[in-house]
Amino acid sequence: MTSGFQAEARRARWAVAAMFAANGFTMGAWAPQIPLILPRLGISETTLGLMILGLGVGAVGAMLFAGRLIARFGSRKVLWVFSLSVIPVIPAVVFSQSLPLTTLAMTLFGALAGFMDVAMNSQAVVIERHLGRAIMSSSHGFWSLGGFVGGSAGAWVIAQAGAEMQALAAAAVAAVLVFGAMPFLLPDPPAAPVAGAAAPRGRLLPRDAGLWLLGFMALFSMVPEGAVLDWAALYLAKELDADLFRSGLAFAFFAGTMAVVRFLGDGVRNRFGAVLTLRVSGLIGAAGLMGGALAPTDAAAIASFAFAGLGVANMVPILFSAAGNHPGLPPGQALSIVTMVGYTGILMAPASIGYVADHLGFRLTYGAVAVLLVVVALLAGRAARADELHHPAGPQTSPAT
Repeated sequence: MTSGFQAEARRARWAVAAMFAANGFTMGAWAPQIPLILPRLGISETTLGLMILGLGVGAVGAMLFAGRLIARFGSRKVLWVFSLSVIPVIPAVVFSQSLPLTTLAMTLFGALAGFMDVAMNSQAVVIERHLGRAIMSSSHGFWSLGGFVGGSAGAWVIAQAGAEMQALAAAAVAAVLVFGAMPFLLPDPPAAPVAGAAAPRGRLLPRDAGLWLLGFMALFSMVPEGAVLDWAALYLAKELDADLFRSGLAFAFFAGTMAVVRFLGDGVRNRFGAVLTLRVSGLIGAAGLMGGALAPTDAAAIASFAFAGLGVANMVPILFSAAGNHPGLPPGQALSIVTMVGYTGILMAPASIGYVADHLGFRLTYGAVAVLLVVVALLAGRAARADELHHPAGPQTSPAT
């Protein structure tokens, strides 16, 4: 029974990896479609920016409610439903020929992807408990890998066969990953009654300072990703005289080191513990960003941002595991709050960093972002529950599965 149970948990571990890859692939395949919306609808960059903001707001809004669905139906069922619903979203956007329909499709895209995001992170916490070891960092690594493949292959397909064919191909690849993974996901263990639970049934936002602190730690950990993604190229070009090619390398190297370290991160966390891993990661990330802020040349800035990626990579996965083990709340509900607050970091970073950089310069801006990671490192002890991984007594069942 024990060996069969462990084999089931190991299969689930690869199934949730496929779900992360499917979500990342879909987001990556969506990226090269964005510029094509402008000529198709005849809109301005400002209008497109508002539509993309609607996608982000849809995602963050969905994260707020995802926890309730997971608490009621379990992460497996919620992941089943929303992973299936994400499959047709890119074709829905691409084949919409009017501004209202495209805006609605993009907002729906964000909401469905947001529900799936919380559910797959919650399922990863369930599997961590079954296995008794961390898998969250490598799961996020599969998301990064999926995003890389979806973006690069998607751009090639658009160039060769057009936007419509790429949208259908992306949906087909996502469907293969999702349908292949669905049978192997694990049901949530029965929820035990918790004395003094932090959130009454009727409360949408729990009054739990510790949980909200984890959320803001996740936000501080995500802001650097948005800061490098949206502004590093301009920083290198404007203040370090980098050419077009070299300015684009800043985020490429940052994302590359993040992806590699995420696949190694679970082993590091299993060996040294979540608190020490988070603290050292925060300090490495801060050092890299500060190096980028002080860099005398574009090459030094690129190397510094790559070094920052080594640290930033494991921070959010650790915080998500800590949220999934937060006392007094079901994993899905706690994760929904932390993911919602955390992902606003990627939404707010472009606008806020642009404003600050315009008034104070990029060097001071990246120095301030480095300070955020120092704050997370100082608060790393709040993530200690990420290591509370217990082997269940045996395989769990859930009704009406």
